[in-house]
Amino acid sequence: MARMQERYRERHHGLSMFGKDLVRRCGAHCELCDSHGGSLNVFEVPPVAAEADFEHCVMICESCKRQILHPKRRDPHHWRCLTTAVWSPIPAARVLAIAMLDTFIGREDWAMQLHEQLYLDPDEQRWVDSIDF
Repeated sequence: MARMQERYRERHHGLSMFGKDLVRRCGAHCELCDSHGGSLNVFEVPPVAAEADFEHCVMICESCKRQILHPKRRDPHHWRCLTTAVWSPIPAARVLAIAMLDTFIGREDWAMQLHEQLYLDPDEQRWVDSIDF
């Protein structure tokens, strides 16, 4: 148990080191839904490596985090924000947005229409395919 707590603390410390740079990068806005004014969380886009990786981190609001972690609570209206997030210049944000978009295909018409407009390079497509939501 103590070893797990120690690993958690080390990981949390590694992620917190990215905090200022991530906030600067996102301009204090959620990198998925663009909300601002609330608290933001560092979220690691799977797959998660042994060591924290800045390139796999995004800043997201509490609403996005809660809905990512709890699929039954996903509100399709909230996720309309993906229409802009899938075009993010930040690879981790773009990949996470597309992975979330994929969860709505077959349930929401707008999701398939948006997905048909996308092009991913092979590395990004493998990254999206490795995320299991």
